Parts: sequence; structure tokens; C-alpha cells
Amino acid sequence: MTDFSVKPTLTGERVVLRPLGEDDYDTLMAAMADPDVIRFTGSRGEITEAEYREWLRTRKDQTDRLDLAIVEKATGETVGEAVLNEWSPEVESCGFRILVGPAGQNRGLGSEATRLIVSYAIEELGLHRVELGVYAFNPRAQRAYEKAGFVVEGIRRQALKWDGDRYDDVIMAVLAPEWKAAALRSEA
Repeated sequence: MTDFSVKPTLTGERVVLRPLGEDDYDTLMAAMADPDVIRFTGSRGEITEAEYREWLRTRKDQTDRLDLAIVEKATGETVGEAVLNEWSPEVESCGFRILVGPAGQNRGLGSEATRLIVSYAIEELGLHRVELGVYAFNPRAQRAYEKAGFVVEGIRRQALKWDGDRYDDVIMAVLAPEWKAAALRSEA
């Protein structure tokens, strides 16, 4: 693997992950305006429409990250995004983050999107490690990541200050050998 310049389309049973683009603006802005999404992602600050449209337009040109829209197959609607970022070619690792708006929540779409993109990172790109952080006040997401093969590695204590309270950031990762072993078990 040299970089993330190839922008694949990954197809599952219920979702399609495809390159993120400017056409996803309205759906993603609506998702990012949801109070739960804001809190779970620890989002801060505001971005103008022009800045965000430009950011979306340039996703296809990035070689150090992969930004994919999560599209529900049944409706064709974008419900979120799945991202591989913080790529480290030296250690064959990257970060992972996901955002699923209210329209796509509680139906397993995010879990399937997670499995698709992690599978791509490990099996197609040859990465050894995919890691993420999840805030301690989001145990539902932590359980979903564990089901996808992520293991808790540590805690960044009080890494987020939100509405005057401090919260831990739970660091999780999945390693290629673990991912491949889990895939073999699920096939048996």
C-alpha cells in the first residue's frame, strides 16, 4: 500500500460505502446538527457552508485519508460517513472514525459500515492496526466496536471537557491477526 489515493466503493447487505462528495452536504450537515451526534463526536466550532462544501469537494484528492459516505441500500440515502485517517505507513496503521446521523441509527448500518471499512483496511490495504477513540459516555458505540473486533487498549483520562464535565476517551484497536482469526471463526 502506498496511500489512500484509491477511493473504493464497498458493498454490504444493507449499506454501500462510496466516495464522499459535495452532493452529501445536506445530509451530513443535518446529521452533524443533531445534539447526540455533536456530543458523541465531541464536535466543536462552526464551519461555513462554503468551507464545508470545499472540504467535501476535496475528499477525492486526499492520499493520506479515505472518506466514504455510508449509503443505505434500501433507500439510496446517505446516513453518515466512515473515515480512515491518521495514516502511518511506517507502522502500517491508521485511525478510524464514523458518524451516523439519526436517520441511520439503531438499525445496524453503522456496525456493517464499520466491518466493511475495517475489512478493506486490513484485507485489501494490508494495514496491521486500525484504532479509534470513543468517549466513555457512549457505551453503546463501544459495544458495537467490540463486536467488530476492537479491543480496549487504554484510557485517555478526562480527554474531553463537555458542558463543564470531563470525560475519558477509551482507546480501542483491532490488529490484522485478530481480524483475520475472527473472520475465519465467523465463516465456520
